[in-house]
Parts: sequence; C-alpha cells; structure tokens
Amino acid sequence: MADDRPKPSLLERLGAWLARGPEDRDELVTVLRSCYERNLLDADALSMIEGVLQVSEMQARDIMIPRSQMDVIDIKESPDQFIPTVIQTGHSRFPVIGENKDNVIGILLAKDLLRHYAGEEEFDVREMLRPAVFIPEAKPLNVLLKDFRRNRNHMAVVVDEYGGVAGLITIEDVIEQIVGDIEDEYDFDDVEDNIVQDKGGQYRVKALTEIADFNTAFGTSYSDEDFDTIGGLVLSRFGRVPKRGEQASFDNLVFKVLRADSRRIHLLQVSRAEKSELTNRRR
Repeated sequence: MADDRPKPSLLERLGAWLARGPEDRDELVTVLRSCYERNLLDADALSMIEGVLQVSEMQARDIMIPRSQMDVIDIKESPDQFIPTVIQTGHSRFPVIGENKDNVIGILLAKDLLRHYAGEEEFDVREMLRPAVFIPEAKPLNVLLKDFRRNRNHMAVVVDEYGGVAGLITIEDVIEQIVGDIEDEYDFDDVEDNIVQDKGGQYRVKALTEIADFNTAFGTSYSDEDFDTIGGLVLSRFGRVPKRGEQASFDNLVFKVLRADSRRIHLLQVSRAEKSELTNRRR
C-alpha cells in the first residue's frame, strides 16, 4: 500500500536535523550554509554566526596587534611631544610605557587630553592613567569578550609566558571577528572621496579604490588585469592579510595598513618613499 502522507518540507527537515544536533562544528556550518542557500538566512547573519564559531576557537595571540606595531606613549615625553602621534593614529586609548614596552604603567584615554588643551597648569599625564589589564596569549577570545563586557574595559595588554609584552588587543578587535570591520569616527564617510590627502604628504586611500583611479591620483601604471582594486594589489604583495600598522614599500610608494580585519584590507595610508628607504630596499 502506497504511503499517502505528505513529504516533510525543507524547513521541517532542517528543523529535525537541528533538533537532533549536529555532531561537530563542520556539520553545523554545513547546515547553516544550506539554510543560506535556501534563503532561510541572509549573508550577514551567516557571516556573523560563522564569526561567533570562529571566535570560540581563537586565542588572544591570533588577532593581537604585535608588540612591534603597538602605538605607545612614553611617560617621559611631554604632551607637546606625543600629541602629534595621538592625532595621527586616531586611537582612543594608548598604553603608556616607562623604560620600554615591557613596562606598561597604564592606559591613557585620548579624551583626557582635552584638559591639556583647556590650559590646565597642573596637567600631569601620570595622574590620568587608567589601570592596564594584562592577559596571557592563550586567553580564549570568547572568554576575553565576556571579560571586556563585564569589566567595561576596552583594551588589554597581552603578555607571553615570561611576563614580557607580546602585543595589544581591544574589544573592537574581538567584535570585528564576528561582525566584520567596524567603522569609527576616523573612518571615511560614504560620501567622501576614496583618496584624501592628509598633512605631511600622506594620503588615506580606501582599499576598494579602483586601480585606474589610483593610477590617475599617484601617476602610477599598475595593471588592472589581475586586480580591480588597490587593496587587492597590496594584499598580493604581502602574500597574506596584513594586520593594522604593517606596511610595504614598492614602486616609490609606502603602503601602511590603517584598517583591516581577518578577511581583507579596508583602509591604507599611502606616501612617497624617502630616498633612504629606497636605498635600504635596494641593498
């Protein structure tokens, strides 16, 4: 006798699959991507869920800003000496060091420098420092995110097994692993040009700037046969996705990564290479 019962719908089948529980992470990802292909999840939702799964398997060392690329303030410097760095980098928080980068004595919030601009005679950076939070390189990112939220802290100094500073990590770095790149008040607005000149002969260039437009602005002759954007070209020169602060020099230009996540470059600083840089690169 034929079975006249209606076949379960796709949604019912997926529900039954999820109800029994995927056996491992790969199977879960397969289910989620199947949902996306069937228009049960949009691309943003899928990307965020995959980001959450990825974060649960990562540690602080995987996304930290390396020690060599940390932007720090020397406690011995006067505000007039370090404020240009604060303005140029655009960060909201800075580790303040003593003798070297292993000696982080506190965190300075850029907004606290308003008191200096207000003309306070007793302005003392040391009195404004917030306590620095230190975490091990092996700290799981999902645990770190919970700590950031619970303690309302936005930055942590990563230390190695010997107690030396290995790098720096912020709550934004962790969240970007889940939701992708986060824009802030120093990013380009959508209506602005892709290439904007800063002081000192430097330019901020969106990574999505087309090769042809970049060539016009900088007098270069890069081919757009292999790459459509300047970000793709720079990425190929690194051979990997670079982290914020890394730079590469080629064809008389210096490309510094201002913003990037684990997937791609978002914003570059471009400047003409100094003669000394070119000489050193040829050696």
